[in-house]
Order: sequence, then structure tokens, then C-alpha cells
Amino acid sequence: MKTKVYIDGQEGTTGLRIIERFSSRDDIEILTIDPALRKDTAERKKLINASDITFLCLPDAAAKEAVTLIDNEHTRIIDASTAHRVAGGWAYGFPELSSAHREAIATGKRIANPGCHATGFVSVVYPLTSAGVLPKQTPVACFSLTGYSGGGKKMIAQYGDENRDPLLGAPRIYGLTHSHKHLPEMQAVCGLENAPLFSPIVADYYAGMIVSVPVMADQLKGVSSLKQLHELYSDHYAGQKMIRVMPLTAQSDLGGFMSANAPAGWDGLELFVTGNDERMMVCARFDNLGKGASGAAIQSMNIMIGCDEAKGLNL
Repeated sequence: MKTKVYIDGQEGTTGLRIIERFSSRDDIEILTIDPALRKDTAERKKLINASDITFLCLPDAAAKEAVTLIDNEHTRIIDASTAHRVAGGWAYGFPELSSAHREAIATGKRIANPGCHATGFVSVVYPLTSAGVLPKQTPVACFSLTGYSGGGKKMIAQYGDENRDPLLGAPRIYGLTHSHKHLPEMQAVCGLENAPLFSPIVADYYAGMIVSVPVMADQLKGVSSLKQLHELYSDHYAGQKMIRVMPLTAQSDLGGFMSANAPAGWDGLELFVTGNDERMMVCARFDNLGKGASGAAIQSMNIMIGCDEAKGLNL
């Protein structure tokens, strides 16, 4: 029997990418809405309740409203918005963090898809805090370089405009008030006592991102070398299909440069442990539209319906 799927907000970047990944699948039946009724509450309610799984690719307020439209016990939700990432009763859609996270997705009815920047940050910091290697009161900084597709249709059009502002040709730091919408999940999921100092940067390329977290050796407990830190990540993510811990030689194999657009179109995540025994930098590199959005959502759905978690994904 096919899984009935409805995508509420399928015209957005994430919704379109989810549909694209379903194109070769014969186990999914996509419930479609008449384009003229895509904002009609009654029609949306009918389709949400007819689905086995509904993806919410909506602004936060609309995502919260959509959840209130459910009037049955079987419809399961995967929310790609920020609305429920730290909400009680919602599983966090990052199965590689722990067996408990994976089980919560497999059995849950309400799954919150991680944010793109948060995906990189959490992939780096959670293994440290959960193992007690990084004390939770430690101040943490994070820099994240992303392609402009992460800004959605409006930003994509802005960068694609032939008459665009010349300033768009250079990387731009944003989130200058340090109140970025991904901060709550970054702090809560990793159990940090304080929100990290987070500097996101958007640059003139379409997709792919690198999230980097600097670590000083004297901040860590029980880890005193780059090799030991690499071993910690290798052990934590051992056997995971979607996360690759790259060899320590990667920093020289890359010729001293790491390009953020290299994973565009790929649905996994690479972790690089770089630096030296005193000053270390851990970098997560992935596609902001893949493991950072639609790829992660489909991975959660696959776990929920009991099939190969990588089915329909590009690995």
C-alpha cells in the first residue's frame, strides 16, 4: 500500500525539492491541491487529514495553524518551518544524534525538521556536549557560509536579477543582532547554558554550506589532541549512511581550501576535523537544500514508514 503524502506549501523551495525527490518512487502517492485553492483552509484541511504524512513547508504561523486542522489520530507531520523545533511533544528530525532521536522519529507523529545552519552546528556540538567533552557552560562560536538558495524564492530572484546590486557579488554577514531564528534549537538540542555566538554569511553561489565551530583544546575534557577529537566523531557517527567523518588528511587533500558549494545536489553531510592539537576547527559541509532541508525531511519520512532511510536521496 502506498503512503499518502500531502505537501502543504509545495510551491516553496523545500516543497519543490521534496516533490522532485519523489519522482522516481512507486511507494508514495502525492495528494495534490488545486492551485486556485492552495490557501483555502477547508481544502487544505481535507488533504492534511487524508494523508498519512503531511510535510509543512510554510511560514511559522501557517505551520502552527496547519497542525490545528488535524482531526484524526493517524496523520503524521514533518514540519520544515521553525515553529516546532523546540516545542514539547515534537521529535527533532536528526536521527544520527542518538538512538533515542532515531526512535523518536520512527514512532513519532510530530517531527520538526532541523534548520540548515542548526544542522551543521548540532552535528558538530552535540557529540561533544552529550559525551561531556565540552562543558555545557562553555561559550561557543559558530560561523556559517551558505549559498543564496537558503533565503528562499525572494533571495534567489534577487541574486538572479541581471540588474542586481553589485554588492551582492561579495559575501554578506547577516543576523547582526544575534537573534537568528535557528539559535533556540542550536542551544536547546546541544544542551548549552548559553546561546552560541553565531555569524551566518550568504555568498554569491546557489547551494551548499559550511558550518564551522572553533574549539580550543583547553576547553575540552578528556580530549587533548586533534587525533582524539577525530576519533570521537568517528565513533559517534560510525555506521551512519548520511554523515561521513572525513579523514584527518582531508585538510591537506583539499589543498588548503574548502569550497562550500562542493556538496550541492548531495543529501549527505561531511564532517572535517582540522587545525592542530591546540586550536581545532570542526566543519560540517552539506547542501542547505539537502541534509539542511528537503533531504532531511525525506530521511525522517523514510524512517517513519520503515524503509531504507536513504531511499530517494542522492548519496
